[in-house]
Amino acid sequence: MNLPDALLGLLRQPSSCFLTTLMPDGSPQITLTWVDTDGTNILINTVRGHQKARNIERDPRVALAVSDPATPARYSAVRGRVVDVTTDGAAEHIETLAQRYLGTPYPWFGGRDQVRLLLTIEADRITGI
Repeated sequence: MNLPDALLGLLRQPSSCFLTTLMPDGSPQITLTWVDTDGTNILINTVRGHQKARNIERDPRVALAVSDPATPARYSAVRGRVVDVTTDGAAEHIETLAQRYLGTPYPWFGGRDQVRLLLTIEADRITGI
């Protein structure tokens, strides 16, 4: 599914993103995270071993909401699935996101020994307000 221009615009600025994954018992787990796009898919950067990464490894279905930083009531909601998880380029990608969100190099919360993962999400359904 093609990402609409309004969503692409949100993904290319420092927008809040709430990512929902599924726990082993099927209950939702939600995380506030930084977000990006490759122009076709949604990109999330995380750390190997974090709950969302463990959940996605078991069940790739996700839902997320991305809100406009200037008008938080303007948002896009997406249901989809993680189609790729890689370490390739993930450390460099978190530095790019840090510049967008913080205006500084990434502070490496938790230490530089963490393994960064780049999640690629393919959208199945998109709604927006």
